[in-house]
Amino acid sequence: AHPRPRLIATDLDGTLLRDDKSVSPRTVAALAAAEEAGIEVFFVTGRPARWMDVVSDHVHGHGLAICGNGAAVVDLHGGPGQHRFVKLRSMQRESALDVIQVLRAAVPGTSFAIERTGGICHELAYPPLHMDPIITIAPVEKLLAEDFDLADQPVLKLLAHHGELTPDEFLTLARTAVGPRAEVTRSSPTALLEISAAGVSKASTLALCCAERGISAEEVVAFGDMPNDVEMLSWAGRGYAMGNAHPDVIAAAWGRTVANNDDGVAVIIEQLIAEARG
Repeated sequence: AHPRPRLIATDLDGTLLRDDKSVSPRTVAALAAAEEAGIEVFFVTGRPARWMDVVSDHVHGHGLAICGNGAAVVDLHGGPGQHRFVKLRSMQRESALDVIQVLRAAVPGTSFAIERTGGICHELAYPPLHMDPIITIAPVEKLLAEDFDLADQPVLKLLAHHGELTPDEFLTLARTAVGPRAEVTRSSPTALLEISAAGVSKASTLALCCAERGISAEEVVAFGDMPNDVEMLSWAGRGYAMGNAHPDVIAAAWGRTVANNDDGVAVIIEQLIAEARG
């Protein structure tokens, strides 16, 4: 028997959110019921803080979310555009440049973007995401230069894109090349890798947030669907892979729920609350 859950950690895209990026009424109700039952809910995502408006209406209690695959803990209480960084686990520029050099040599054709606290800048060859206003397009050496306009903003993650490789091929090649220099993962359906400072992941930042609250891994229930969720699902006492999850996630998870479009997170939360009452 597991201890009564004290914290629910859930990924957003492909997990809590439906494919149309909505939070279903059933899920909204389940999140509220969890908080009411005294279970804290943490959104744990690869998204940057500025993309958290999708869930800012559903933040209860503490209002904290883990963004950028663990690089930032953000207070969402202010509502859209008003988030406050509570904790940053940024990447040093020397480290970012080192990783870029290694990846360029190992996987020719890789293009890069730099995600900072205030936004994203990228190289010309990097395909921009429609959600973002473009700040600067320039070679990555310029974007990471010490005299660059945004040099005072911490680097939360490095993004690497490849036009020809499959996402998993790219991930495997990059992890082999980069080794212990940084954490390399992915959550996109395209060959887009997300690279954080060594030791920084959804799991390690969640563990820090839980330690601050005196919550053990056994008291955490986690949900995810992509490789960037693997460590978190392995760490939590109960990690659930979504019905639509990547095979690596299913292999790492303790349990499995139905797909994101079928409210897989809500299904399990309802069961947990029923158990707690029963």
